[in-house]
Amino acid sequence: MESLPVSYSKMAQTRLVLPPDTNHLDTIFGGKVLAYIDEIAALTAMKHSNSVVVTASIDSVDFLSSAKVGDALTLEASITRTGRTSMEVYVKVYADDLLRGRKVMTTESFLTMVAVDTEGNPKSVPFIIPETEEEKRLYNTAPSRKALRRNRSALR
Repeated sequence: MESLPVSYSKMAQTRLVLPPDTNHLDTIFGGKVLAYIDEIAALTAMKHSNSVVVTASIDSVDFLSSAKVGDALTLEASITRTGRTSMEVYVKVYADDLLRGRKVMTTESFLTMVAVDTEGNPKSVPFIIPETEEEKRLYNTAPSRKALRRNRSALR
């Protein structure tokens, strides 16, 4: 199986936070952010695997701060580790107040995506090659996150 550098499938999206995206506090709905996270994770995994993908799990979502109407919401996603058919995707979300020049991380999340063939059966994906220090750290800590996912599912 071939290997691809993490940089090959890295993706970013920027969206404007508008009034219909927000709650009564004028901050973006968490569910809206989750939808954006799922979308960019899928696109990143599709690019890496050259395949249709499905979301197997949203492993963690940490809301660190909020985004307000008028902020530019930027999502950055990368593959952190691959299994035979699965890919762990790390997504960071930033709110950028373009008028005041302030940028803060609002959310970070780990998802597991699975590549599937035309019949919906899991298919093999390329391995990844971490390049930067952050990519290597995320790659090396992925087995611990996988163990947490397995332990969580054993509790059901």
